[in-house]
Amino acid sequence: MRNYHVSRHHSFYAIGLSYQKADAVTRGHFSITNEQRIKILEEAKQDGLEGLLVTSTCNRTEVYGFAEHPFQLIKLLCKHTQGTVEEFEEVAYVYKNQEAISHLFRMGTGLDSQIVGDFEIISQLKEAFRVSKKYGLDNPFLERLANAVIQASKRIKSETNLSSGATSVSFASVHYILQHVKHVSEKNILLFGTGKIGRNTCENLVKHTKNKSITLINRTKDKAERVAGKFDLIVKDHADLQSEIRKTDILIVATGAQRPTISKELIHAEQDLLILDLSIPKNVSDDVTDLKNVRLVHLDYLSQMTDDTLAKRKEFIPQAEAIIDEVKADFNAWLESRKFAPTIKALKQKLKTIKDEEIDFQSRKINNFNNEHAELVSNRIIQKIMNQFASHLKGEQDTSDASLDLIQKVFQLKKINS
Repeated sequence: MRNYHVSRHHSFYAIGLSYQKADAVTRGHFSITNEQRIKILEEAKQDGLEGLLVTSTCNRTEVYGFAEHPFQLIKLLCKHTQGTVEEFEEVAYVYKNQEAISHLFRMGTGLDSQIVGDFEIISQLKEAFRVSKKYGLDNPFLERLANAVIQASKRIKSETNLSSGATSVSFASVHYILQHVKHVSEKNILLFGTGKIGRNTCENLVKHTKNKSITLINRTKDKAERVAGKFDLIVKDHADLQSEIRKTDILIVATGAQRPTISKELIHAEQDLLILDLSIPKNVSDDVTDLKNVRLVHLDYLSQMTDDTLAKRKEFIPQAEAIIDEVKADFNAWLESRKFAPTIKALKQKLKTIKDEEIDFQSRKINNFNNEHAELVSNRIIQKIMNQFASHLKGEQDTSDASLDLIQKVFQLKKINS
């Protein structure tokens, strides 16, 4: 990227590892906390690096930035995480210049995500750039690139269905509720089990149903209280399970037990009751459907919803890639124009020097010479000349290098290395 004058370093790199080759243990070795990210940025600045962006999620850890060699970025990553260079080399990827730009577009728009169309990553990218900017590790190139990826993400989300539907069991359960239960915000919801699936389901319930009547029950009450505290929800004792079921409209079971925890004998609901069983093996006995006012939905049905969603999402990948190509082309056009900037700036300064010398000469030679008018007219002429040169360079990309050399030679400009 040196010939584009966006950095004093030669190349733009993306280095990292992801779910595609690195298992969860290895990814954990390279995961980065906010404190570690700050240390990486601070050391990078001390080392004279610039335009650095650091992202880390459960599925990937990546560093983007300008360097003489990618090992500068790899060394920074390994120094501030639990991972080693040898471990990194086994599962990592390194992209350079245009490949690095393309990778950031695919990552930021969800095409490279474990769940295709995952748009949570774009908020993480925004946060990463915000932190880089705060610590002085942004530059015009990186800011323009980050904004271009954000623009592509917004367009894909609004112009395609790449992010539609449910892609996790926890969200699929909430999606099912929203589709099949009217006035869900007014219903009583009981979540039994606050393990990982239960916690994720709880978060989706709060986010999407706007319901204030969600009750949590867990065999270990303090675990339920920790989850409830995060969302300001109600917690009941395990001994209250039967009485709470009697009052609820929607029962979600995610207990992870080896045998059913909910049976027909526990249910004495006077109103319609929807039960969602999110557990493997089943934690709700099939005999609950003997009760006329009970509807039971098992995990296998909800899993089918997620599989169907992912299959449908893949149909929109070509449309998303077309949007990326369009936005990326605009970015590359801007990047190409950066190549002309130093020569255009030098030419403008040269013309201004010629103008100042000529006005000074004429003002001493001509009586009542009007400096103000001369300045106005000559500055407008210079601007028109500059616009002509800029238009020519942008319009003749195949011969732009030759044109730059010619301009530098004719106007005796200082040679600008590319």
